[in-house]
Amino acid sequence: YGVSKFLGGVLGTKFSSRALLGYGLAVTAAINLAFGAVGVAGAATGGASIGALTALWALNGGLQGVGAPASASLLTRWFAGRERGTYWGLWNTGANMGGFLTPVIVGYTAKHFGWQWGMWVPGAIGLSLALFTLAAVKDTPEEAGYPPPEPAATMANGDKKAPVSIRAALAQTLKTPGTWLLAFTYFFVYIVRQGATSWMIFYLLAQKGAQDAAAAAVTVSGLELGGLVGGTLAGFLSDARIRAAGDKPGVGHVGRRVQIVMGYVAATMGVLYALKMVPPDAKWLQWLAIAGLGFCIYGPHMLIGLCGAELVEKSSVGASQGVLGLVAYMGAANAGIPLSWVVQKYGWDGYFAAMTAACVAALALLAPLANAHSHVQKQRAGAAAA
Repeated sequence: YGVSKFLGGVLGTKFSSRALLGYGLAVTAAINLAFGAVGVAGAATGGASIGALTALWALNGGLQGVGAPASASLLTRWFAGRERGTYWGLWNTGANMGGFLTPVIVGYTAKHFGWQWGMWVPGAIGLSLALFTLAAVKDTPEEAGYPPPEPAATMANGDKKAPVSIRAALAQTLKTPGTWLLAFTYFFVYIVRQGATSWMIFYLLAQKGAQDAAAAAVTVSGLELGGLVGGTLAGFLSDARIRAAGDKPGVGHVGRRVQIVMGYVAATMGVLYALKMVPPDAKWLQWLAIAGLGFCIYGPHMLIGLCGAELVEKSSVGASQGVLGLVAYMGAANAGIPLSWVVQKYGWDGYFAAMTAACVAALALLAPLANAHSHVQKQRAGAAAA
């Protein structure tokens, strides 16, 4: 998925974001439908081919990553900088709502109609949304007959002319120091995010007296609901800070967003400690603590991508999201076997220590960006100086 996100971002510099989003979603939906069909065929012939199912599932993951960079490019083109955080946050709620609703929808259909329907229903929903995307979405407001989100007089020269090649877009992204700082911040944020989603049920079972996995899953549901609120609020707050700063000299708009990220990461450390201290018999406090963890970690999860998008030209946004996504999912991978080794060797105290250390590393990487200027700000400053 991480590699897919990178390739999708790079391809976004040459192809329509609408097409990548729509066709990518259509193909992944078709794979879900095929997965269920292979299951039916296998049942008729004595057993589904594990090789075929594995290939389909790998292809599914390999294609899903094109959606995020394409969506990021669309948001950057459709909304002005001072409102973009709010809409970026609303876009990110889709992941939380999907994470919350998918077990309900898939669980119900699979239980009552068979596991194949657990693949067909999401596939049908995805295919419907793909057709809507291809029919209704436009790459820019101008294509839909609307004015640009920012007056031409306030746009940077670099946003009017796209890089002529994938190489140019990648070069700009990779030569921007802030991109690397944000990428490695994402690495550590994803350790915490994936460490929470992958390990929290096991922690509740082992340390907090959860009766069974189902009961633990109910408690962990607070993670996505808290994340939905936290991510949305983070975007709104960052926009509010940018509007409050206005065009004051020396005030970096990306830095204003980074300051919000730093506040969320610092709060994450406090929530981790609170979660560790909650008594086993205080189930509602456990749910609140986990919801608080989701609230705190999904703020950075949302805003880091936006910060990366605003450090480069609009035509390079897809490439920046691809680079950030690739490094982020390297962090997610480290929440698997490496974190399991920590738990086995040092217990759950080691788990919380590792999660807290990841937060500290993220704060250290963010500190140099606390007053970072956006690409647009830098271009305007250069034009004014000339």
